[in-house]
Amino acid sequence: MTETQDRTVRLGIIGLGAQGGMYAGLLQEGKVAGMSLGAITDTDPAKRELAAEKHPGVPVYEDYQAMLDSGDVDAIVTTVPHFLHAEITIAAIGKGIHALTEKPAGVYTKQVEEMNAFAAAHPETTFAIMFNQRTNPVYTDLKKLIDSGELGKLRHTSWIITTWWRPQAYYDQSAWRATWGGEGGGVLVNQAPHQLDLWQWLAGTPKKVFAKLAFGFQRDIATEDEVNAVVDFGDGATGHFMTSTNDIIGTDRLEMLFDAGKIVVEGSKKVTITRLTKDERSLSDGMSAEDVGRLFRGMIDTSELFTTEEKDYESQWGHQHVAVLENFAAHVLDGTPLIADGAEGINGVRLASGMQLSAWTGREIDLVDYPAEEYLAELNARIEAEGQFPTRS
Repeated sequence: MTETQDRTVRLGIIGLGAQGGMYAGLLQEGKVAGMSLGAITDTDPAKRELAAEKHPGVPVYEDYQAMLDSGDVDAIVTTVPHFLHAEITIAAIGKGIHALTEKPAGVYTKQVEEMNAFAAAHPETTFAIMFNQRTNPVYTDLKKLIDSGELGKLRHTSWIITTWWRPQAYYDQSAWRATWGGEGGGVLVNQAPHQLDLWQWLAGTPKKVFAKLAFGFQRDIATEDEVNAVVDFGDGATGHFMTSTNDIIGTDRLEMLFDAGKIVVEGSKKVTITRLTKDERSLSDGMSAEDVGRLFRGMIDTSELFTTEEKDYESQWGHQHVAVLENFAAHVLDGTPLIADGAEGINGVRLASGMQLSAWTGREIDLVDYPAEEYLAELNARIEAEGQFPTRS
């Protein structure tokens, strides 16, 4: 390698679909500092032909193992169906090639645990996950505020995220979409993993979940297209998560209630932060019956109780993926801390599959002592019933 190449991470893109194509374009246009386009792999001959046409001079492979053995890449990104993320990541890390896996980390926890354990045994190789929403200033600012302890302990949080409307034609594009064997689920594994990650990143990892899911509710699909879930964070804190792909109008509203304040995020752009002058229990205990009467009659200035701050953020669309790619390259080159360590991907997989298992069995699911084998057996039963994909082990 030349000195310049030494300071550039050559990324291999495995899967030239919409996401992989976007990354290839960003790299070819020089928009990712510290990273270049090393090679492209796709099993589809038409995609390989397209790669050769759009990216002349870039090696193109049919088999990702051949790419890993080629010496053309220092790192890879897994823009492939979800079931393949763990397999490809393990193969890359085993050959000393850094891995950036797409979300979700996998479909079931057993495969993600195996991937995480293998990566942990090879700490010299970078393992990251594409949680690009963690670069959104809306959520990075909130993360700092929550971690500061200024608002106190979490009491409740609710996220309604139904801006994932998908018409039937979306699902009809490919036979694998919204199938148990091809995708491993519906909205929980395709559209909502970013919110599931952000929710746990901000609020903490839930300990239990009870969920009602609708399967093929408003779309001709096998998997879930509507989700209502209640989670238990422990110590009395609870949460509610609702998502669907059949709301053409859509809502994106996150609420987080704390002992000493409240956060409301609308559209992932407008943030309202309410700070209590004292924690809520102290305000309650210090209020007399007369004070209550005056409050209800509007005779108490609410500034004595709380202050409100509103912030409006500009859309970060188009910048977030670049930020994660640059961070990944910087970690490989200089040890810069990762935005999201790959091992953290299991939290979202466990929560999503826990919601599915709760809906299938009708019971609350323990996410700490998670019944991984039971989930895999239930998933395989549905894959077998479809009859078009192999079961998983």
